[in-house]
Amino acid sequence: MSLRFHWFLPTSGDGRAIIGRGHSLPLGSSGGALATEAAANGSKVTGAAAQTRPPSLEYLGQIARSAEQLGFEAVLTPTGTWCEDAWLTTAALISQTQRLKFLVAFRPGLVSPTLAAQMAATYQRISGGRLLLNVVTGGQAEEQARFGDHLSHDQRYARTGEFLSIVRGAWSGRPFDFAGEHYQVTGATVMRPPDPLPGIYFGGSSAAAGPVAARSADVYLTWGEPPAQVAEKVAWIRGLAEETGRTLRFGIRLHVITRDTEAEAWAEASRLLGYLDPAEIEFAQRILGRSESVGQERMLALNAGYQAGGSARELEIYPNLWTGVGLVRGGAGTALVGRHEQVADLIEEYAALGIEEFILSGYPHLEEAYWFGEGVLPELRARGAIAATDGRTRIPANA
Repeated sequence: MSLRFHWFLPTSGDGRAIIGRGHSLPLGSSGGALATEAAANGSKVTGAAAQTRPPSLEYLGQIARSAEQLGFEAVLTPTGTWCEDAWLTTAALISQTQRLKFLVAFRPGLVSPTLAAQMAATYQRISGGRLLLNVVTGGQAEEQARFGDHLSHDQRYARTGEFLSIVRGAWSGRPFDFAGEHYQVTGATVMRPPDPLPGIYFGGSSAAAGPVAARSADVYLTWGEPPAQVAEKVAWIRGLAEETGRTLRFGIRLHVITRDTEAEAWAEASRLLGYLDPAEIEFAQRILGRSESVGQERMLALNAGYQAGGSARELEIYPNLWTGVGLVRGGAGTALVGRHEQVADLIEEYAALGIEEFILSGYPHLEEAYWFGEGVLPELRARGAIAATDGRTRIPANA
């Protein structure tokens, strides 16, 4: 198996503390009452870490160019109220890179599926085939309501299934008709089908999500749970896909703190944890606890026993797997922590379960991309585990 590695664009801002949570939780002066409550809780961030890096095209361009240079295949861009629009931001970065792909997160149901198919086809042409799509059905009812969406959790997944059927139909090169519970379209098509078709990445841990992923996704994504839980999820989705005659690839979304020594890596995790005010943690956990997402519920459960003031190692739920990020960040809340060889070992442990793609991030995203790209990627390359996507000579997997 040849592994693929992707990085992350922090379109809600970046810095030396865990501030990238903004795409899930309101921060600063935006967001109304919730943001005011967050600001009132204060922060323990001081010194250089108190300086935030706004998500300007200049800074995001730095990250994108560095990710490309280091050998990452793509960069994921989030979607949500508290970040910049993923389509517009990544389209503006196309000309700043040459090979890097953009894994654009978007929410079905907020635009017409035929329009989404057209947008993707256009993007694929102007980028030279560098678009990937991350389908985010949406797990927070209050955020969906901001966009005029008031369907229930399970109804949103049913709509996502119909939406993706229409998108694929519009890409077929023939007029496509569809009549379902949520959409009725006649003659859906695009000027020219995208070539290649953008890969569709999809995550969801609920009973409603599984069948949609099995029928519609190319890559099923999970957040970074311990290997045993990931193995169960992979087996579940693989079984559902086999029932439909399909085969999916699997990917995982994680943060990473990798250093030359284990002590240095855990010192960095301790520094990040030390910046978090207990009131801020309580606020974030309360807001995230309102989510209808089963995946978010599983993330929260991983650090449910944490007591404010505890050490970073108390949040190590599996060797070199740390849940500290999830104390204040929605979505992916776990990090690989350790020296480069330890991080590579855990990556290979996930790979043995069937995980082929790894979407990673760290704080700050620019510097952590270099730590991983210069520390872990060479180690994995020497082990023959990486696909040749960066112009380097590929080492056979069984060498």
